[in-house]
Amino acid sequence: MVESLPSWLVAVAVLAGAFVALVIGRVLRAWRGSWRARVRAERAGAGEDGAAAMLRSAGYTIVARQARTWWSPLVDGVPHETELRADYLVESGGATFVAEVKTGDEAPRMSTAATRRQLLEYHVAFDVDGVLLVCPELGTIQRIEFPQLRE
Repeated sequence: MVESLPSWLVAVAVLAGAFVALVIGRVLRAWRGSWRARVRAERAGAGEDGAAAMLRSAGYTIVARQARTWWSPLVDGVPHETELRADYLVESGGATFVAEVKTGDEAPRMSTAATRRQLLEYHVAFDVDGVLLVCPELGTIQRIEFPQLRE
């Protein structure tokens, strides 16, 4: 005759199994998240390298990579200093442009609100003649103009 295990021992085994499953789940989620981040970073880095070659081929001179500026929009009259970093600062024909590199399906489109807002912010904060939206995956360099900013 088989003797049954005490109920407290069964409860401990179930709890231990649930704990192990939870730990494994967390480890797998963390690994998946870091793997996705690495893939995105590799894609972005390759995109920026490809964009540099495209910009040079199109006649732009690269002035700075990962160009930085400090911008202080006013919040209720008080400056709110923030640092901005653009992929490239380039020149052509006496004009200066911020060149922002976007990869993927959605990001390189002006229909993407985050892209539109970023390019407008760069145009104002860097005080440049214009902005370029560069998608090395599509092989495109688009000059984006914001007519309301023209003087």
